[in-house]
Amino acid sequence: MSRTRSELTRKAVHVSMGGFALLLRWLGPWQAAGLALAALLFNVFVLHRLTRRALLREGERKRGFSWGIALYPAVVLVLVGVFHRRLELAAAVWALLAFGDGMATVAGVTWGLRRLPWNREKSWAGLIAFVVCGTLSAAFLLRWTQRAVIDQALGGTTGAAGHVGRSFMAGNLADGVLPDAAFLLLGCFVAALVAALAESLDTGIDDNVLVPLAGGATLYAATLVEAGRLVAAAPQIGMALAVGASINALLAVAAFASRGVSRSGALAGWLLGTLLYGFGGWRGFLMLLVFFVLGTASTKLGYARKAAAGLAQDRGGRRGARNAFANTAAGVIFALLGVAGATPRFWTVALVAAFATATFDTVSSELGQLWGRRHFLVTTFRRVRAGTDGAVSIEGTLAGLVAALLLAGSAWAVGSIGLIDVGIVGFAAFVGATFESYLGATVERSLRLDNELVNFVNTVVGGLVAGLLYTTVAVFI
Repeated sequence: MSRTRSELTRKAVHVSMGGFALLLRWLGPWQAAGLALAALLFNVFVLHRLTRRALLREGERKRGFSWGIALYPAVVLVLVGVFHRRLELAAAVWALLAFGDGMATVAGVTWGLRRLPWNREKSWAGLIAFVVCGTLSAAFLLRWTQRAVIDQALGGTTGAAGHVGRSFMAGNLADGVLPDAAFLLLGCFVAALVAALAESLDTGIDDNVLVPLAGGATLYAATLVEAGRLVAAAPQIGMALAVGASINALLAVAAFASRGVSRSGALAGWLLGTLLYGFGGWRGFLMLLVFFVLGTASTKLGYARKAAAGLAQDRGGRRGARNAFANTAAGVIFALLGVAGATPRFWTVALVAAFATATFDTVSSELGQLWGRRHFLVTTFRRVRAGTDGAVSIEGTLAGLVAALLLAGSAWAVGSIGLIDVGIVGFAAFVGATFESYLGATVERSLRLDNELVNFVNTVVGGLVAGLLYTTVAVFI
C-alpha cells in the first residue's frame, strides 16, 4: 500500500469515528466514558490485528503500535470527564479532532501544493479545510447534542438514556444553553481556527492531544462570553477600536522606525494593540505599552555584549509577529472576557498579570544573561551556562520581579487593580515565568515546543493564577 493511500485510509477511519459523537445526545457521562474506554481497549489490543497493521505508518510498523490511534479514544475519554456536565462541548471538541484534523490531512495530501511559510510540512489547503470542516461539524454536533436539554425541559423524549439532560446544564435553559446561531458559529469558528493553527505548528505533541487542548480551551473560553453583555458593549467597543486603530498605527510606525519590531511585528502589534484597546480601553492598553518599553529596553541594554556571547535576540533585537502574539494574545483574550464575561474584575487582574508575566520573563532573561553571575537549572539547581533552556539567575529573577511590580504598580496608579492586587500580580508573574523555565528545562526541546508557544502558555498561567488568587483573597477581605 502506497504511503498516500495508507494515510488516506488511516484518516478515513479517523474521520468515521467522529460519527460516534452523535450518540452523546442520548448518553449520560458514565455511559459515554464506558464506550470511550471500550474503544481505547479495542484500539490497543484488537484494531491492529483486525486490520493487519494497515493503519500503521512506516515508523510505527517496526514497533507494531501507534500512539496516535491509542490517544484518540483516550482523549475522548478525557473530554467526557472534563466536560461531564457539558457533553455538548465534548461533542464539539470531538468534531474538531475527527473532522477538522482529519479533513486537514485529506485536503493536504490531495491538494496541498502551497505550503505554509512557518511549517513546510503543512499546506494552506489543509489549514483551510480544518477551519471550514471543523467549524461546521463542531457547530452541528454542539447544537445536536444540546437538543436533548430542550427535549427534557419541554417534557419531550430524550432517548433510551432518559436522564441525559442532567448531564449538561439541563436546569439552565433560560441562561442561554442554546446560543443564537451567529454566536454559535462564531465561537466554533474561533475554536477551529485556533486548533488549526496549533496543529500547523512544528511540535512534537501528537495532534490527537494538541487539537483538543487548543480547541477545547478556546471553546470553553467562548462559553464565558455572554452575548447580551457583548451586544450591550458593542457601541463602546466600536468607538474604542477606532481610536485604538489610529493610536496603534502611529505606534507601529514608530516602533518599526526605531528598530524595535520587524515589519511583521509592526502589523501584528497593530492588530493586537487595536483589539486590546477596543476590549480593555486605555488602561488595558497601557499594560502593553509598559511591557513594550521595559521589554525593549532590557533587550537593547548591553546588546553588543550579549551578541558577542551568542545570547542576543535575533535580528538586532527586533521582535516579529510571533513575539507579538506570544506576549499579547493572552491579554487580549482576558480583555474580551473582562468586557463580555460575568466576572470582569477577575479578568482585569488576569490581564494585568499576563503582561506582568511577559515582562518578568523578558526582563529576567535579558538582564539575567547580562548581569547574572551564576545560572542554575530551575529543576535541579545544577549550574549551567547562560542561555541554557530552563536556566535562571538570582540577578535576572530579581530584575524580572521588579519589572513586573512596576507594571502592576502602573495598573494600580490608574485604578485598574487594588493595592493588594499588586502583590498578587507580582507573585503570579513569578509563578508564570518559573513555569516557563520549568518547561524549558524539561520538555521544550524534546517536544520541539516553539519558544513563542511556551511564552503564550506562561502568560495564560500567570493571568489565571492571579485571577484565582484574587478570588481567594476577596473571600477573606
